[in-house]
Amino acid sequence: MSCRQADTPYNPAMTRLHVLRVFAGPDGRGGNPLGVFLDGAAIPAQRRQAIAVDLGFSETVFVDDPAEGAIRIFTPGRELPFAGHPTVGTAWLFRETGAPADVLRPPAGEVHFRFHDDRTWIQADPAWVHIFEHEQLPTPADVDAAVGPAMGAPGRYVWSWLDEPTGVVRARYFPTEFLIAEDEATGAAAVRMGQVLGRPLTIRQGVGSEILVRPQPDGTVVIGGRVELVETREYALPE
Repeated sequence: MSCRQADTPYNPAMTRLHVLRVFAGPDGRGGNPLGVFLDGAAIPAQRRQAIAVDLGFSETVFVDDPAEGAIRIFTPGRELPFAGHPTVGTAWLFRETGAPADVLRPPAGEVHFRFHDDRTWIQADPAWVHIFEHEQLPTPADVDAAVGPAMGAPGRYVWSWLDEPTGVVRARYFPTEFLIAEDEATGAAAVRMGQVLGRPLTIRQGVGSEILVRPQPDGTVVIGGRVELVETREYALPE
């Protein structure tokens, strides 16, 4: 689906928002909503946190320079130097809109991306990932029954093997420290799991999301998944 848009008159109080689903499952379920502003450079830095709160997505991306791939990532609670589903989603959107960059540059460092079949892949350093508790539970049913911490408390990532021989994991993540009750699909956590388990993984997260994980010999981790456009709409910047 093309995301190319006709030129419209510039209105400093309005901008265009792309809403994506990142890491959609093979049956079309799941996928973590993501907001992306391709004209992020026009949005003052001091207004971005309020916009992320207003939208309510787990992350919102502001593209400061599509030629250089410079981006900033905000949760409703704070800015992140790196996050997985925002970089996967933004890489896909760059291809769809013809942005010239072949690497993304969030504050953490350079994130190289590529495309294969119906998935978008990014390569990340696990050292960029925020610290979080990851807890292995006995069964997938225990993961399904897990309860998240109180909002604002340190988050919790729970997982169990669905099929250990083939590397299939059932997981849920409650990033309550970022003011998010539960994340549908978490690329950064998948990067960390690739480092911890040291093997290729297929992570089934949330209600139906799928994240593929491929640890690399140099210590980085490649993650990939399907991305879909939900909508493109005009957005009124908050005062």
